[in-house]
Amino acid sequence: MQCYSFIKTMMILFNFLIFLCGVALLAVGIWVSVDGPSFLKIFGPLSSSAMQFVNVGYFLIAAGAVLFALGFLGCYGAHTENKCALMMFFFILLIIFIAEVAAAVVALVYTSVAEHYLTLLAVQTIKKDYGSQKDFTQVWNSTMEGLKCCGFNNYTDFEESPYFTDNKVFPPYCCFDDVNGTEPCTKKRAEDKPVQLLSDIRTNAITVGGVAAGIGGLELAAMIVSMYLYCNLK
Repeated sequence: MQCYSFIKTMMILFNFLIFLCGVALLAVGIWVSVDGPSFLKIFGPLSSSAMQFVNVGYFLIAAGAVLFALGFLGCYGAHTENKCALMMFFFILLIIFIAEVAAAVVALVYTSVAEHYLTLLAVQTIKKDYGSQKDFTQVWNSTMEGLKCCGFNNYTDFEESPYFTDNKVFPPYCCFDDVNGTEPCTKKRAEDKPVQLLSDIRTNAITVGGVAAGIGGLELAAMIVSMYLYCNLK
């Protein structure tokens, strides 16, 4: 009986935290969608550029709604010992868990294919828009400055780009010993700095996989606890 009470209390606390996270994401998502200019004013020009490629507001609303529903069902089901709410909580988590496993399998099987197409897409876009599209250029400059990289592969990504065509040099981020641009970033200097975003993605893939595995473990534990409570209800 003590074990059941402890598990029930932990279930309520865990899902209350999920509920609060859902409320927070919903609030931010609605704020971004309804009053985007004030959000951009607070977080600066980088957020403005990034939001042109990803509709952050709707994504946050969707994620917040799912967490809100999960947290509510988990708290309500555990607190009131409602079998229907616990079963709904279990099935929603099960669907999310299966989707994540399927996505992980697809990612592992098609990693090389996805990497190939992502490289083609990124490089073609850089060659087409870097130096001519202000927002796109600003996003890549911020990315290269923050990650200490030069393009998606290396300096060759910028060959034939409007920036290279107009200036006959590569972006200063391809020569990290002179980011301020006091000396032109020529091909010879850029070759000495073979830093690439693709290698960083490969390096961090293990960390991302570990985090995903941890989240999956939490989901699995939550499903087990919800079924334990369900089976021990009268």
